Amino acid sequence: MDIDARDRMILRLLQQDGRISNADLAEKVNLSASACLRRVRLLEEAGFIDRYAMLLNPKRIGKPGNAFVNISIARQTRQALEDFEREIQSVPEVVECYLLAGQSDYLVHVVYSNTSDYERIHSEVLTQLPGVERVQTVITLREVKRTTELPV
Repeated sequence: MDIDARDRMILRLLQQDGRISNADLAEKVNLSASACLRRVRLLEEAGFIDRYAMLLNPKRIGKPGNAFVNISIARQTRQALEDFEREIQSVPEVVECYLLAGQSDYLVHVVYSNTSDYERIHSEVLTQLPGVERVQTVITLREVKRTTELPV
């Protein structure tokens, strides 16, 4: 499905506010409510819209800390990678995980409440995942930019 400038505007507006009413969205993109809803449904069906979610304030929920963790797996076999990926899904403090090409195998974003909490996650969770050979952590000092909006 090809998308036009109006579809892109719809996607930008929905990224900024996923709770915007269809009537308000339609007004902002100069469409009737029914035409706007039809476009949104088509964008959903075509897979442009993956899901709707809300963003929580990490500090307010007691998880102000961010760590970016490079993890190396002992053997890079398909089975070893699948085992690691399956298990990391169940770690609630892991909010992102990426398979890499480079010196380490995975980049993992961990949220935590304080240094003791991260130490527990590091020693009792991350190092115990299947196949983990090495864990290197970078702790953030301050958030400079955080967005989920993709350029459309």
